[in-house]
Amino acid sequence: SQEAVRASRREAGECRRQLQARLVEMESLRGAHQSLERQLQELEERHNAEAAGLQDTIGQLEDDLRNTKNEMARHLREYQDLLNVKMALDIEIAAYRKLLEGEENLFNMGSVGLPSLNSLPSPTYSFQPRSFSSST
Repeated sequence: SQEAVRASRREAGECRRQLQARLVEMESLRGAHQSLERQLQELEERHNAEAAGLQDTIGQLEDDLRNTKNEMARHLREYQDLLNVKMALDIEIAAYRKLLEGEENLFNMGSVGLPSLNSLPSPTYSFQPRSFSSST
């Protein structure tokens, strides 16, 4: 029966060694788990910071786009206003040209061979409006 006691003690010692090995393994796994949790948290924080930075960039680009569209619309209005002024001036020039031609015709009745204002080229212009739509 002493043999049974020794066998039991050997078995108990083996169980203690296995238990100790499992405890060491468990602590090692616990440390690895905590390390992985920290890495995950750091990655999430970096990802959130990067996403926030990208959202800021998107907002800034949307503002820039909106401002550029507004500026384009303003330039188009200014261009149309200038074109309207130019057309009005062309009409006024044409009216003065007609008056001068009338005076010239009266003058030319007395003198032959002088060049006529009719021989001078008259500028022609065309305008095709474009529409810019703001889709923001």
